Amino acid sequence: SVSPTRSLTELWFCIPRFHGEGYQEGLAEGSHAGMAEGRRHGALHGARLGSEVGCYLGFALTWHCLLQKCTDEKNSKKIRALDSLIGMIQKFPYEDPTYDKLQEDLEKIRGKFKQVCSMLNIQSDLRIGTERSSLTF
Repeated sequence: SVSPTRSLTELWFCIPRFHGEGYQEGLAEGSHAGMAEGRRHGALHGARLGSEVGCYLGFALTWHCLLQKCTDEKNSKKIRALDSLIGMIQKFPYEDPTYDKLQEDLEKIRGKFKQVCSMLNIQSDLRIGTERSSLTF
């Protein structure tokens, strides 16, 4: 027969093993949950970024087409600014989330968009639709 003291001693020596196994299981579960959360966050953030930049491109292309009909110097400057915005958007690295200047380039695009809006006398907050479903950046 095993004495109660001996069984407690044996249990005491098992604690590090259980602790190690529990740690490994927790680490694996946490890593899996973290990857899933990271994917969801990345997909959401990527969708918002794509929507924002796509909106800028649609805006720029539309205004470019509208201003093509007028050939005065004022519109020529606006068209050059729109061409610059369109070029910046076309060079934007959508497929590379590891691009180290992604935020910097996005800020430049936003700045150029605001400049173009100012030249066109348009508010740059882009509220589209009803207030509840408005698209803002």
